[in-house]
Amino acid sequence: MARIIDAALARHDGWLPFDQFMALALYAPGAGYYAHGSRKFGHLPGSGSDFVTAPELSELFGQTLAVQVQEALAHSGTDEVWEFGAGSGALAAQLLGALGDGLRRYTIVDLSGALRERQRERLAAWGEKVRWVSELPQRIEGVVVGNEVLDAMPVKLLHRVRGVWHERGVVRPVGAADLAWEDRPTDLRPPLEIDGPQDYLTEIHPQARAWVATLAERLARGAAFLIDYGFPEAEYYHPQRHMGTVMCHQAHQSDSNPLVAVGDKDITAHVDFTGIALAAQDAGLAVLGYTSQARFLFNCGLGPRLDAATLAERTLAARLVHEHEMGELFKVLGLAAGEPWEPIGFSHGDRSHTL
Repeated sequence: MARIIDAALARHDGWLPFDQFMALALYAPGAGYYAHGSRKFGHLPGSGSDFVTAPELSELFGQTLAVQVQEALAHSGTDEVWEFGAGSGALAAQLLGALGDGLRRYTIVDLSGALRERQRERLAAWGEKVRWVSELPQRIEGVVVGNEVLDAMPVKLLHRVRGVWHERGVVRPVGAADLAWEDRPTDLRPPLEIDGPQDYLTEIHPQARAWVATLAERLARGAAFLIDYGFPEAEYYHPQRHMGTVMCHQAHQSDSNPLVAVGDKDITAHVDFTGIALAAQDAGLAVLGYTSQARFLFNCGLGPRLDAATLAERTLAARLVHEHEMGELFKVLGLAAGEPWEPIGFSHGDRSHTL
């Protein structure tokens, strides 16, 4: 990984913008975090995992999400699900099991060869119903699902120092073993003016916006449901959020320094859901709704599933909806090709007006 970073620094005159550094740290072939074979998803550090996602936490997540997916398939008259960044394959298995014979095909788009192999093992029981592609086709018809995909897309770091905006990049000082930050003046700006004179570190998300714009161009019929942690624009760029949202995860511990253990830990940033919604709208998609993960899951019928579950199952599933766990920090954004409609997941507590 160090050789890859140093080669990239040499190509960029010794200064690498953070988004390019983050892309290498996560996806460099054979060395990036998502490109090698370490276990990433699990409940406890003893398993060798680094963090837990909702479908790893409880099968009720995928089973409940399937209610919304089934409704969207029926509404759009389609019979294929597209999942981006399928991780361990846990969500795919839950959706495939819940959707049954009404689903003709389940397509996974994943950049990680190591994760694709794990997915193939986990999903072998569904045979040829499941397929893998490495890039978007020119035309998509069906329902798109992305759980914790946007947060792993590289971001640009902007740093306001004494009123002057800089782009933050990565350098390796002469004779130093460790990487370091270096800021350079830039014309880039956050989408909102940041009130106050304080120094301010934040992110902008050109890659995530470009991704959703491309998705919009190619989604000819169907809907998309994007689930991730983040905020609407007014909260994301609040004057008090002056240290940004970049965070690293390793062995179920979090830290804010992506310049150490490069390639051995996850690097993420919270999602600016306003920016994603606007990019989708500008490219022709309709916003179906935006709400918290807790409200979305309860709208889709999680309550009766919890009532029927064992105590152990309820204990784990509660983390999906508790305000201090995933329930409030995680949001769901619904998008659709064509005329908007009223999905069950946003039937109560829709927050689209906050975007």
